[in-house]
Amino acid sequence: MSDDVSTEIMTATYRALCEHGYAELTMQDIADETDKSKASLHYHYDSKHDLLVAFLDYLFEEFTDRVSDPAGETPAERLDAFVESVLSPPTEDDDERVAFKTAILELKAQAPYDDDIRERLEAFDAFVFERVREYITAGIEAGEFRTVDPADTARFIVTTLDGAQTKQVAVGQDIDCTRRMLRAYVDTHLVSEDCAGENGRLDGPTEVTPE
Repeated sequence: MSDDVSTEIMTATYRALCEHGYAELTMQDIADETDKSKASLHYHYDSKHDLLVAFLDYLFEEFTDRVSDPAGETPAERLDAFVESVLSPPTEDDDERVAFKTAILELKAQAPYDDDIRERLEAFDAFVFERVREYITAGIEAGEFRTVDPADTARFIVTTLDGAQTKQVAVGQDIDCTRRMLRAYVDTHLVSEDCAGENGRLDGPTEVTPE
């Protein structure tokens, strides 16, 4: 399969998921978003399951390309930029963003019963964990952060990021709430006393008015 055909099918899968959600999604729904027939999709993918597993692989590649090189001169600045990029999806359409996150939440619910889906979701989690751990370790070595356990702290931040996505879909919690909480956590528990109030502080580019 050519790259162009693969990208077309992945884009169609994204649009169909936004429109129909995971549970109601069919191969025909995806085909309807392309100029291809359902039979043509089955030529490349045996089932909806196989196509969605490929879609998760596609999302992983797109995600890692997008967030892998955060801006910033210091580990604290790079951690803040990385967190911001994880929380901020590429689309500016609020309805589309929520619809897609809802479909992904449905997909995540299949992980306990589907090894292929769980393996892909674990890859996302491991990537974010490793990057956050690296920034924390670098911050400790640079004297910007206090001496904490980088792995435990990274797990806490990753769990918070994951929970933010779920809370936004399930109960409509504003993602800015997570931004404020994480920045407050870093300022209070990570930034060393010598760096507090200086450039090492994780202030971030977006000013948010507290609720």
